[in-house]
Amino acid sequence: MSPVAITVLALGMSVDAFAAALSRGAAVPRVRMGDALKAGAVFGAVETATPVLGWCAGILAAGQIAAVDHWVAFTLLGLVGLHCLYAALRRAPDAPPPARSAWMLVAVALGTSIDAMAVGVSLAVLEVDIWVVAPAIGLATFVMATGGMMAGRLLGSRFGRGAEALAGLALIALGTSILVEHLAG
Repeated sequence: MSPVAITVLALGMSVDAFAAALSRGAAVPRVRMGDALKAGAVFGAVETATPVLGWCAGILAAGQIAAVDHWVAFTLLGLVGLHCLYAALRRAPDAPPPARSAWMLVAVALGTSIDAMAVGVSLAVLEVDIWVVAPAIGLATFVMATGGMMAGRLLGSRFGRGAEALAGLALIALGTSILVEHLAG
């Protein structure tokens, strides 16, 4: 795989994480650079690991992984999105949004990276060096998710509860989009 192809793949795989981190940044009370770096690291680590897992599964498990990956992503992102939406709607308009747990961050990171496992299976079939591609995907995701958290901070500080509700809707839409894309294709 050429460096340009690896870069395009890495950026393409990190767009979902950027959108989720943007939503998360909008919903968190005060995003500091450390928070953004932590989120970027979690998204990046998960996005590095899942194509490796897919690659390891290889050709033998391709049918089983492809058959359920979109449902897992839809369920994880939908549940987290509903939780964000519910929290925003039940909170008083002037109350600050609650802090988000590390488990929720991991769930969102897993939800956005399930498709990377299927990509890993494809990379095994193409005999691509996963030890070059997976870190490239992880690095791009780290950068995109960190930037998404910081950009979301601006959105959240200006729009408060509405931004948190929008973040929940965005996660639900992201999960639905993954589901529809896989069912249609």
